[in-house]
Amino acid sequence: MFARVTPPWVALALAAVLVAGCGKNAPAPPPTPQIALVANGGGFGDHGFNDSARGALEECGRQTTVVLATAAPTNTAGIEPKLVLFATEKFDTVIGIGYPAAPAMAAAARRFEGTHFVIIDAVVDEPNVESITFDEPQGAFLAGALAALVSKTHRVAFVGGADVPLLERSEAGFTAGAREIDPRVEVENRYLASFTDAAAARAAAGALLARGVDILFVVAGPAGRGAIAAIERRPHAYAIGADTDQDGLAPGRILTSVVKHVDVAALRVCIETAGGKPESGHRVLGLADGGIGLTDFRYTKTIVGTPAIARLERLRAAIVAGRVRVPASRAELAHFAPVTVL
Repeated sequence: MFARVTPPWVALALAAVLVAGCGKNAPAPPPTPQIALVANGGGFGDHGFNDSARGALEECGRQTTVVLATAAPTNTAGIEPKLVLFATEKFDTVIGIGYPAAPAMAAAARRFEGTHFVIIDAVVDEPNVESITFDEPQGAFLAGALAALVSKTHRVAFVGGADVPLLERSEAGFTAGAREIDPRVEVENRYLASFTDAAAARAAAGALLARGVDILFVVAGPAGRGAIAAIERRPHAYAIGADTDQDGLAPGRILTSVVKHVDVAALRVCIETAGGKPESGHRVLGLADGGIGLTDFRYTKTIVGTPAIARLERLRAAIVAGRVRVPASRAELAHFAPVTVL
């Protein structure tokens, strides 16, 4: 139900690219499209965004004529030189990953106005940059609903790496999802001062658990592992992961993860490039696009239970259909009214 499913547009778009030019009187094929992927500071082998994007582009390359090149800078300062290198070599599309790459891409895009740049999971406001982000509130809403369905104490919490607008979006969605299920639920919010301080995350999680919170939605990057460690020491408490599939970090103690499907974004870009139709502007991928969603409860099906999983699917369908409007800020959350019929 929540397993990774390739959106229908992917198969149709790939098929269109593959059959283009196959007729008897087809013109000579255009030059082979070239795509470059510049990893963020985590490099390849991160089992996260970098690997997800590369895997999708490699699959696209096997099914089209697109040629892929990659680079993995060792730090953020190394991103811009790699972007510039690929632009200088006239690659058709140059991709960067995440907000650390945004300043470097903005600078490169201004220097190479004829190059099509793409940034995934960040926004760069330049005319030759395509920005692809994800509808975090939609995924967080399902996480909040799940937390309220599983909680025995009616107390759940959102733990964020920093109190910034991006995480406020997830906080609002999570809180609304919990209220959709349980009007009595108490949602606490705890923000850290860093996305890398695992000790601080562990201490914050421990304090929340000591006050009776039994489900934590952890959106704190590498620091989140500290919060997960605190969960493992507390019986009958669980975490929900974020951004990538974190279920295996503590099997049976992480109910699910809200995954940003960078692979879907990268595959979309590859298809556009292969078809000679690069996009620009800002695009947001949500539940309907397969751009964000929950993992498949492979370790926690018996904990969550079939009725709860079925209810989450109904909520997902209601969001996609527009029957549930997920708030994306604290101001919007103040006006959120549960649908209650789901």
